[in-house]
Amino acid sequence: MSFNNLDQLYRSVIMDHYKNPRNKGALEENSVTIDMNNPTCGDRIHLTLQINDGLVQNAKFDGEGCSISMSSASMMTQIVKGKKLDEALELAELFSKMMLGEEIDTDKYDLGDVEALQGVAKFPARIKCATLAWKAMEKGVQNEVK
Repeated sequence: MSFNNLDQLYRSVIMDHYKNPRNKGALEENSVTIDMNNPTCGDRIHLTLQINDGLVQNAKFDGEGCSISMSSASMMTQIVKGKKLDEALELAELFSKMMLGEEIDTDKYDLGDVEALQGVAKFPARIKCATLAWKAMEKGVQNEVK
């Protein structure tokens, strides 16, 4: 697949998550709630995580922002559901490295749609948009671990 075709595929995946967000909404009972915003561009997220027995059993988000931030939140909620807390934190670290343009080892996890966000690393002003939901998840999981 040529670079242009791959770039177009990634754009399609990002726009699909933006227009058809997965896990949009909020969990109610016994959920961890995290609100974060990006003051630079106004993106904001309200993330709720249902954490039981050391697992992220469910994740939902609400918020407003650009296509990158909302798509990233949609993808993040998909990939962390069912993961152990340490695995969720590893995924957040892996994603941060990917956003910094570092080499990442994808042997342990299939990133699926999340890989579509790799190109964001080329646009430093958008990295905070992409990482907002992941930072929220990381904060929520770390608070549970304490």
